[in-house]
Amino acid sequence: MDKNLSVALAGVTLKNPVMTASGTFGSGKEYSEYINAGTLGAVVTKGVSHKPWAGNKTPRVAEVYGGMLNSVGLQNPGVEAFIKDDVPFLKRLKVVVIVNVAGETAGEYAYVAGRLSDTDGVDMLELNISCPNAEQSGMAFGVSPKKVAEVVGLVKKSVNKPVIAKLSPNVTDITEIAIAAESAGADCLSMINTLIGMKIDIYNRRPVLANKTGGLSGPAIKPVAIRMVYQAARCVKIPIIGIGGICTGEDAVEFLMAGASAVAVGTASFMNPSAALEVLGGIERYMDEYGVDDVNVLKSYIR
Repeated sequence: MDKNLSVALAGVTLKNPVMTASGTFGSGKEYSEYINAGTLGAVVTKGVSHKPWAGNKTPRVAEVYGGMLNSVGLQNPGVEAFIKDDVPFLKRLKVVVIVNVAGETAGEYAYVAGRLSDTDGVDMLELNISCPNAEQSGMAFGVSPKKVAEVVGLVKKSVNKPVIAKLSPNVTDITEIAIAAESAGADCLSMINTLIGMKIDIYNRRPVLANKTGGLSGPAIKPVAIRMVYQAARCVKIPIIGIGGICTGEDAVEFLMAGASAVAVGTASFMNPSAALEVLGGIERYMDEYGVDDVNVLKSYIR
């Protein structure tokens, strides 16, 4: 059956709706011997900040039931090193490139986003508004509608490329955050980021992670992510990238039916470097089996 897999995000056309999730795929080089990332809809890079970040102390990753905890701390070499060392490789993939932007202040987000917006080979920018906010005693930007709007609005004034706001699930009402991002000019949402979790080593009587708490990802968070995508899709008009525990094509179809236009595969890639490609294959098989000729119509199934 002839079928359409292409999707549009804020005027950018992806050949299919499957991409990598930021922080789980590096900048593509790390997976290049296992997967041809050029066959995906997009590659979403690790977080990139103004200056190099060393990340958190180790241990910073722990396996838990249904997923993993991480407190890596957005380790990266800074925007100038990223442009010099990673962008040339990404351009050779001939795939839509989405760069995740990190910062400690709204001004840092705007600076990094502006620098990347002027860089050939970068198609879209994803704002990781779950970073610690140095101006507000460590409060994450993403839990406050006002701060979300501030960051998104300032970045939009600094760039000429579509802006994706990556939303934190650690909030009381995800719709307030989604509406704030859209109202400030976000062209797209990606959701969800990790849930805050903790694991304790009962034998050594201390937290497993050096940072004590970390972000929970993997299959355990999928029902929460689907619920939040469903809620957000019914209160905003901009497209949504669904993220959270996607391991199979069936998982991805759930997100698409909940209202997402595209999906990102994250933790599954740590277990299986080809996970994103397998998810894409699973979507195609589902479409063939159930006579779906356009992946975009899946959003209309659940009201």
